[in-house]
Amino acid sequence: MGIAETIIIAAGLAMDAFSVSICRGLSMQKISYKGAALTALFFGAFQFIMPVIGYFAGLRFDRYISAAGSWVGFILLTAVGGKMIFEAARGEDEAEISPYSHDLWELFMLAVATSIDALAVGVVYAAQGEGIFFPAAVTGCVTFILSLCGVGIGYKSGGKFGRKAGILGGAVLVVIGIRLLIIQ
Repeated sequence: MGIAETIIIAAGLAMDAFSVSICRGLSMQKISYKGAALTALFFGAFQFIMPVIGYFAGLRFDRYISAAGSWVGFILLTAVGGKMIFEAARGEDEAEISPYSHDLWELFMLAVATSIDALAVGVVYAAQGEGIFFPAAVTGCVTFILSLCGVGIGYKSGGKFGRKAGILGGAVLVVIGIRLLIIQ
């Protein structure tokens, strides 16, 4: 597989992480460079790790990974999205809302949920007899960059919309989760 194809696949795999990063940025009342870096690092790292795991799992487990992966992504994304909607709809006073959550467990769940597709792509690379480390590294780097951009875009947009942005961000996560089930 050529470099252009590898970059296109990487960008496609990064789109869920990019969308979720926008949602993370929407929740910021003040820019958090640490939060943006953590988000990008988690998403980029998981987009690197998951295809490697998928590659070594190989074709033997392909149908199990594909079937369970969509459900795992759906559950994680809708749980986090539902929590965001609930917290935003609860109507907390702006002073009570934390500027950004550095919750590592939440980042972990989001990173796993947005990288399930990359696990399946790793299986595809194995089936094609391709190497995995170069495409996985490209995917991780592209995801890192797009996630940083996504947090910035979300932050710039979020201040204009307040609590509505939190509801919108949560709804986007739920829609991405539902999409995982529909597309399987």
